[in-house]
Amino acid sequence: MSKETQEYAKRLVSQMTLEEKMDQMLYESPAINRLQIPEYNWWNEALHGVARAGEATMFPQAIALAATFDKEFLYKIADVISTEGRAKFNEFSRRGDHGIYKGLTFWAPNVNIFRDPRWGRGHETFGEDPYLTGELGVAFIKGIQGNDPDHLKAAACAKHFAVHSGPEELRHSFDAKASKRDMYDTYLYAFKRCVRDGKVEAVMGAYNRVNGEPACGSKTLLKDILREEWGFEGHVVSDCWAILDFHEHHGVTNTVEESAAMAVNNGCDLNCGTAFNYLNEAYKQGLVSEEAITQAVERLMEVRIRLGMMKDYPSPYENISYDMVECKEHVDLSVEAARRSMVLLKNNGILPLKKDKIKTIAVIGPNADSRDGLIGNYVGTSSEYITPLDGIRRYVGEDVKVIHAQGSHLYKEKVEFLAEEKDRFTEAIIAAERSDVVIMCLGLDATIEGEEGDAGNEYASGDKKGLALPGLQQELLERIVETGKPVILCLLAGSALDVSWADKNVDAILNCWYPGARGGKAIAEVLFGDISPCGKLPVTFYESTESLPDFCDYSMKNRTYRYTDNHILYPFGYGLTYSAIKYSDAKVDKESVQMGENIKVSVCVQNTGAYAVHEAVQVYIKDVEASVETPRWQLRGIEVVELQPGEKEKVEIELTPRDFALITEDGKCVVEPGEFIVSIGGQQPDVQSAKLCERIVDTVRVVRFGETIEVEY
Repeated sequence: MSKETQEYAKRLVSQMTLEEKMDQMLYESPAINRLQIPEYNWWNEALHGVARAGEATMFPQAIALAATFDKEFLYKIADVISTEGRAKFNEFSRRGDHGIYKGLTFWAPNVNIFRDPRWGRGHETFGEDPYLTGELGVAFIKGIQGNDPDHLKAAACAKHFAVHSGPEELRHSFDAKASKRDMYDTYLYAFKRCVRDGKVEAVMGAYNRVNGEPACGSKTLLKDILREEWGFEGHVVSDCWAILDFHEHHGVTNTVEESAAMAVNNGCDLNCGTAFNYLNEAYKQGLVSEEAITQAVERLMEVRIRLGMMKDYPSPYENISYDMVECKEHVDLSVEAARRSMVLLKNNGILPLKKDKIKTIAVIGPNADSRDGLIGNYVGTSSEYITPLDGIRRYVGEDVKVIHAQGSHLYKEKVEFLAEEKDRFTEAIIAAERSDVVIMCLGLDATIEGEEGDAGNEYASGDKKGLALPGLQQELLERIVETGKPVILCLLAGSALDVSWADKNVDAILNCWYPGARGGKAIAEVLFGDISPCGKLPVTFYESTESLPDFCDYSMKNRTYRYTDNHILYPFGYGLTYSAIKYSDAKVDKESVQMGENIKVSVCVQNTGAYAVHEAVQVYIKDVEASVETPRWQLRGIEVVELQPGEKEKVEIELTPRDFALITEDGKCVVEPGEFIVSIGGQQPDVQSAKLCERIVDTVRVVRFGETIEVEY
């Protein structure tokens, strides 16, 4: 951000009265006509497409995009989202519509760590790994904001800062307690990357307390870490109505005036909610100074200037046409994203299906013809929805008969209100018996997996009670398998499920996530082999919740692939293809390394199969001689390569000293002398991945010499 922009903001704010300044700190900011400042509503959403403001291109949910492991692809998607957001803003503004969800400040991405598969909002994130989350978060932010820091295309917001991943029903009063090592090792890493590398314009606080301090008014988080340690220059926004929780639920203040003052004094600039309506009274009571208010409003004016909202500081993006909204190019990209996000978990050889060898297909399950099963949460409106049933019907046309049966409700005991339990089972069995192959579309949707207040309370306030398929779905699956017909399970869900029975008893499992509005088209193309699935899991699939720690425990011990190998069904980083990938000649450019030097890891990757693939090459590091507990393995490098059949490519990934660092008990980031194992391949170097997948993972050993040195976190 230039000095010119900062000085402009200071001039604007210096001409405001105290009351006018306070009004600008509300998410519904009124116009100040004498200063030619238009009204503005800060609240807008763009998690996987412009949301809640009419038609827009709907991409797969964030967790699905994470399965591509491809930061360049995420950048491209975010660039499309900001193009459509800018096009809508331009046209809305010309017509005087400044309402909610019509602005350019997008409250995305969600870079919280999906530490526990029961958390209902995990599908908004990029998964369980801090490094992957940081890489994809930075790419998304750069795509949203553009390349000119003084003329933002739109503004991104990293949320929810910090240590926030459930339980949803307790979030307004919950105190997330995390050690310094877990804070810096896991919970803060992606946020720092978003701030330092992504130059994210905004950060949103969380509802919960963190080690006793409410996140939206935490001196530790907002002043000590965000501003002072990381040098953040943008604005901080509260989560919606979170500041009222300070006195109503957390009990750290006694009045709304005290809560509002606490937030402002600790660096929260903008209030989504109503608490800042009481700032004037807080000022009169001596709880907050005009200087603190002025500083907050200057930050808010800086971003509005950079977005081109002031007439004498125009935006280079103000002529983006509304015709760009859901144009063919953008829709095609959304379908491509759905194709690339799907993860093949099991295949006994039944896939891909051969259309000319099938006369009848049964498509069964509550998500077979469900729009909710496509879209996830924080969504816009699509001009067309293609469910799995629609996609399969369109693909096979007149050549193959398609029979559909719902089979069961998503989570209730019956479909029709007055019917008996299991009222759709018989129809599903009839359909299966008359088919050559059965495609079961099971899973979840965002009506039961999501944010407290959005998802239904009868299903744990948006969190999952366990990892089993809800309602009658497991029993329905077992009854269909009993027919003896080949069964392919398509999972539409935003999180890991326990499908260990299915793993043993069905012929193939395709994880489709929430694939976006036209996801059914991509599902059909993958099932019938037009393309090969290439996605990798950004989360661990567990066999059950038995080995998981208590949901309220924020220690990372026994959580995620980094700290547990107990009861793993499908590991992080895993995914099959229809092709065959061979890794060879893995090496490092130096095995004895002086402190401070970078290391280059290289490997040859060859597609020896018959299908084109996007292969996510993954580098993992293990510290063999660490002085404190460190992750079993940790992802520290990614490179996605597109390989045609027979094509071979050398991949080189550079590792820095930070990649070999550990976090000490007191939160220091240090590189210790000793031996490290570096693994490069198409999956984790763990036993379960090797059992499930034939891809080779090559490992090399690196010995680092010298004294222990501290590196930048």
